[in-house]
Amino acid sequence: MGSEGILLIMAAYFGLLILLSFLVGKEDDNDSFFVGKRNSPWYIVAFGMIGASLSGVTFISVPGWVGSSSFSYMQMVFGYLLGYTLISNVLLPLYYKLGLTSIYGYLNHRFGRSAHVTGSSFFLLSRVVGASFRLYLVAMVLQLLVFDKWNIPFWMTVVFTVALIWLYTFRSGIKTIVWTDTLQTLFMLLSVVLTLIWLGDTLVGGEGWLNHIVDSPKSKIFVFDSLKEPTHFVRYFLSGALITLVMTGLDQDMMQKNLSCRSLKESQRNMFWFSIVLVFVNLLFMILGLFLSEYAELNGLDVKGDQLFPSIVMENGSALLAALFIIGLIAAAYSSADSALTSLTTSFCVDILEINESQVSTRKAVHIGFSVVLILVVVGFRYVVNEHVVSDLFKAAGYTYGPLLGLFVFGIFTKAQIQNKWIIPSVAIVSPILSWLLNSWFTQYFNLTLGFEILALNGLITLSLLFLASTFNRE
Repeated sequence: MGSEGILLIMAAYFGLLILLSFLVGKEDDNDSFFVGKRNSPWYIVAFGMIGASLSGVTFISVPGWVGSSSFSYMQMVFGYLLGYTLISNVLLPLYYKLGLTSIYGYLNHRFGRSAHVTGSSFFLLSRVVGASFRLYLVAMVLQLLVFDKWNIPFWMTVVFTVALIWLYTFRSGIKTIVWTDTLQTLFMLLSVVLTLIWLGDTLVGGEGWLNHIVDSPKSKIFVFDSLKEPTHFVRYFLSGALITLVMTGLDQDMMQKNLSCRSLKESQRNMFWFSIVLVFVNLLFMILGLFLSEYAELNGLDVKGDQLFPSIVMENGSALLAALFIIGLIAAAYSSADSALTSLTTSFCVDILEINESQVSTRKAVHIGFSVVLILVVVGFRYVVNEHVVSDLFKAAGYTYGPLLGLFVFGIFTKAQIQNKWIIPSVAIVSPILSWLLNSWFTQYFNLTLGFEILALNGLITLSLLFLASTFNRE
């Protein structure tokens, strides 16, 4: 497919998104932008959250993992279920009880203003990093497929990408995103399913898919070798639970959609069905990765990692599959990036600036400001990111989300107080530094490099330091 065809597809797709945004997001007030007037149907939220959770990172990187680590990623997905259960039964009741617009308002209620600003600041840092990684991946693919051929520089590709997100979110924010993410999830899944059918028919034929998948050495899920193995079941399962707990339950981006539901029960219903469906969707991506790897081996194609999916579909698939891949990639990326931009705007306005309902112009200025920030960070990643984008994303989140984990656990499960307003910000800064030093020490002296477990270590250090500070306060 030529670059002109890809641009035509993109134009049609974004035209549809913009049309939908104007149909469902007619209100231009802050209540619509922040919480969708708390009137979102739970089943629409649940379906749209699938795309937001997966993102372009999963769409590209996870299938590329199968060649080197088989289906072991599913161990982490099973851990997600534990994390979602904790969110549904512990965090959501708390958020609804307090009637929060930003979940970091809980920290203000529990510890005061300094904790509130600290929690929000770490979310802002975490989400800027995470959203930028995701946008980088999509911009990189678009650059390769389209804009390099026209000698358009990478930074212009990024500006174009972020500008489109701003265009369909600037009016009603989360009220619009709940519906546009549903459309984007549909296109993303359609792309994966039809690609699977093509690959399955090519490799296996009309029957015998299940036996073929089960018999493949690449379909191995569980790893019970040495605990030093990064893909060991215990390490992956617990990491999955913790990642879900912090990157969904303690993340304004994902929780903002849940808080837009009509009631706590509907929000919990959304979380239950979303988590179940997400397991099967991730399994589809694993099977896709298996078929892509086998297709590459069968045809002598020297592609792997993040290039596996786009290279095979764009160069060997039909025009329909190529078109669906482009739409699926854009849908996967934008369904997470649009809500990230909205949640960054919400958190900064509510937590940092403390604006009221009438300050619409301030919210719009902040929205533009974060669009510019994302552009600058994505362009910066051009020079520092490595091949396995999804791994980098979770490692970075381990350092920036860790203090949030420790702070929320300390607040929810203890009654201790922190009197000095500088203690919590100081602990939140020191904990990631200590985590990084300990990880370096483990690597040097025990040949054990922490992966996703850095999140647990970081949270534990934060929790311990806060407990010590509260003990000195009593004394």
